[in-house]
Parts: sequence; C-alpha cells; structure tokens
Amino acid sequence: MPRVTVMSAASGSLFGLAYGDALGKPTEFRTYAQITAEHGPGGPRELPEPALVTDDTQMALAVAWALREAATPTPAVLEPLLRERFLEWAQSPDNNRAPGMTCLNACANLSQGMRWQEATVAGSKGCGANMRVTPVGLVAGYDLDTLAGVAQLQAGLTHGHPTGLAAAELTALAVRLLRDGLDLADVPGALRDRCARQRTVYREDWLGDLWQRPGMVTPEEFVARGWDECADALDVLLAALARPDTGGDVCRETGEGWIAEEALATALLAALRHPDDPVAALGRAAATGGDSDSIACLAGAFHGAAAGMAIWPAAWAGRIEYADQLTALGGAWD
Repeated sequence: MPRVTVMSAASGSLFGLAYGDALGKPTEFRTYAQITAEHGPGGPRELPEPALVTDDTQMALAVAWALREAATPTPAVLEPLLRERFLEWAQSPDNNRAPGMTCLNACANLSQGMRWQEATVAGSKGCGANMRVTPVGLVAGYDLDTLAGVAQLQAGLTHGHPTGLAAAELTALAVRLLRDGLDLADVPGALRDRCARQRTVYREDWLGDLWQRPGMVTPEEFVARGWDECADALDVLLAALARPDTGGDVCRETGEGWIAEEALATALLAALRHPDDPVAALGRAAATGGDSDSIACLAGAFHGAAAGMAIWPAAWAGRIEYADQLTALGGAWD
C-alpha cells in the first residue's frame, strides 16, 4: 500500500470509518449467504446515496468532539465532556439506528448524575467501546500513555469490562501506528506485543476504582483479564493470517465481532485480506454473518489512517451522512 503523508490521514480514517459503517448498515443481522446472493462474493462495494450510518459513526463523532473541546487531555476535563456528548447522542431523535443496549443503559445511568464508575455496565465488553475510539488515535499530540488513558476512559463510561478497555486502547493504537507509517501487515504483531507489555498496567489516574468488583483482589488482576483475552484474539488473528485466504466470511476465522476483541481482530483480518484494495476490504468486512457495520467501520478506519483520503472514491464524500462534521474534524487533525 502506498504510504500517506500526515496531511490526509485523519480525514481518510474518519471518512473510511463512516464509509464502512454505511456499507455494513444494510447487511447487519443478515446471513453471509443472503448478503452474497445480493452483492456477490465480494460484498457491497458501492456506497448508497444517501449513505446513512449507524450509532458507530454517531458515537465516534461524539468522542471526537469531546476531544476537540478539551483544553487539556486529563480525566477531570474529558470525563464531563464525554458524558455530555454521550447524553446528547442518547437523547437525539437521530439515535434510531439500532443502538446497543449497553450504551443506552449506561447513558441512562449517567443522565442521573451517577459516578461513571457506577453508571457503566460492568460486565459488558461489547464492541461499542472500540467502534467509536478511532478519533483517539488521530490526535497527534497524545503520547502513548495519554492515548491509552483517553481510550480506556471513553470506553469505561459505558463498557466497564477490562477487555472492553484493552480492546479500545489497542484499536486506537492501531490507528496511531498506521497514521505514523507502520505497515498494515505489522500491526497485529505490534498489538500483540502491547498486550504483553501492558498486562498488569492499571491506569488508576484514569479509571479510579473501576477495578473493584466481586472476586477481584487487585487492580492488576482485573486488568490482566482484559489484556489476556485480547492477546488470545490476536493469536487467533495471527494464525488466520498464516493461512491462505480461501475467501468467504472472515467472521468464521476470527469471530463475529459482537464483542470488542473479536471486532478488532476481524476488522484487521478483513483489512489485511485486501491490503491494496481498501474498497474490497470494506466489502469483505460488510459481507459477514456478524456485526458487519462495526467490523467494516474499523476496517475503513485502519485503511484510511494508513493511506489517506485518496484511497476512497471521490464521489463518496458527497453521499455520506455527517460529511460536514467528518470534514471539519479531519481537517483539524490532518
């Protein structure tokens, strides 16, 4: 894949996320056989007009605007901004795109003024925490510790499971590494190494007492579970990549993507099965029997971060919902 200058990586990633989301929206909750009967074995490759997105893009925009509004990237500053943006999303009449129950339940708790550590859905590691984290990886001013803290905080407001935290950090890190020039093929190994290095790192300054659950003795024990589950998912991904691509539903190799670690692994698999054809990667990601919109939106975010806006069909930018916001945010971070 051609390398991208930093001038268009943020726009390419944000628009790629939305494009994948829009392609996967009509195919979610359908079987692979149904999807390929309509679109062929490569899945949908043409963006509809208008191209409507799901809660994946809506919540990614909520995170992005909170990051833009933050004077400094600290928990004290970011938490109320994230809370406000999430509640605006939850209460919006446009929140009618089959939103996840975890996010809705957590937002209902947040709206009552509860501490976020108590408002979150403690047992949920659904992919809602990492489908929206792409903007964190696009803020060039964040060092890796800040990126990790912000990614985990935005996840923790709704998804309190340690695997949701770890997968969100890894997703943001993948976007950052691709934006900074790492080859897409090297990302899974880099993320696997991160799992090993961070296995017992609990970011108390960002997470507070979130770790205190029945059966948990130490914060290190709590967070290790998340990193271990993400490491297992990445090992499955690496094994899949070592085999020839026989075509078909990528979910059969790395999971259906309803949970966070599988969404990350399966999106990377779809992207890596088509490293030089981003549109084909989106079609492959959208043609699954799993969480098609979330898998495709992450695949689009990864390809866009690696190669910028030029990889996407020019006509698509005029069709995608929220194009004005995507343009403003991408321009600010390019």
